[in-house]
Amino acid sequence: QTIMLVYVYLLSYLSAVRAGSHSLMAFATYIIGQTPFPEFSAVVMLDDLQIMYYDSITRQAVHRSYDDSKHYDEEKSDAGVIFRDMYNDMKGRAFYLKEHLNHTDGVHVHQRLAGCELLNDDKPGPLQTWDAFDQKNKEEFIFNEEKNNFQIELPWIMWDNLQFAHMKFLYKTVYHPVCIKVLQSYLQMKKNNVMRKVKPRVRLMKKTLTDSQGLQISCLATGFYPRHINLTLFRDGQPVDDDQITGGEILPNGDGTYQMRKSLVISEEELREEHKYNCTIKHLSLDNKLDITFGSFSQSVVFSVLVFMCVVVPIITALIIWRKRQAAGKCSVKFS
Repeated sequence: QTIMLVYVYLLSYLSAVRAGSHSLMAFATYIIGQTPFPEFSAVVMLDDLQIMYYDSITRQAVHRSYDDSKHYDEEKSDAGVIFRDMYNDMKGRAFYLKEHLNHTDGVHVHQRLAGCELLNDDKPGPLQTWDAFDQKNKEEFIFNEEKNNFQIELPWIMWDNLQFAHMKFLYKTVYHPVCIKVLQSYLQMKKNNVMRKVKPRVRLMKKTLTDSQGLQISCLATGFYPRHINLTLFRDGQPVDDDQITGGEILPNGDGTYQMRKSLVISEEELREEHKYNCTIKHLSLDNKLDITFGSFSQSVVFSVLVFMCVVVPIITALIIWRKRQAAGKCSVKFS
């Protein structure tokens, strides 16, 4: 369950990051109680690429992205110091919150998501930190350099004005510039991975629903990178309401690309009304949006009939002619 929470948090954040921007995020988990997982673990993600891992069992920062850097040993050591400091901080916070919230003994999970974002115009984005305990209401500390303001929600921390001023100073003058610098460094090293653009392949599908005599249409975009994509289904030129659509989740493919599918059920009555349906896709790899039309159901029926007439009927005609020639041949042999 803890491992699933890691991916839920990371994917939810990655979905919120703006298209064309890049992020460096660390997700850390501290567990009170007996589980098969490490007491403390952390992963660092550059966009959707895992670049580092640390846990309290090995107490070693393991780079996933590169090990040939001339600064590898130094960076590994620095990362180990940072993670051990985070481990001690989250351990103290976890036991404080357990007591403060009057939780009983058992398994309790303290999670932290922290990192920064580089916008698509290469301007530094916000520095953000979220803490959650047992999936409850979270603590939030966000610094926006462009607006030079802080968004703070700390229901479990009782700080005086001096402590708040100290934290604001650290976020503004230490944490934010360091995070942006590290993010830019990793982007340079991994630009062939995280800055590549792969165009989506699009497939339109129709499925007859035997139970309702309706039709399900689906638009599938697959094989694209980066993960941000805008896929919209239209009816007669107007976007279909989200509550009528199923799917829409961005899912990973095995080759490092992504896919998204959206489906719409069309009732028998709507089919008689002959609406026009189309699928529009916008992606960073495309100069212009893709706009692909399904066509009306009645048109597809007519098309099917025409295909039948053009393909099946000549085959039947040829078969009849062949049988007549066979019969005529047998007659000539009999009377010769």
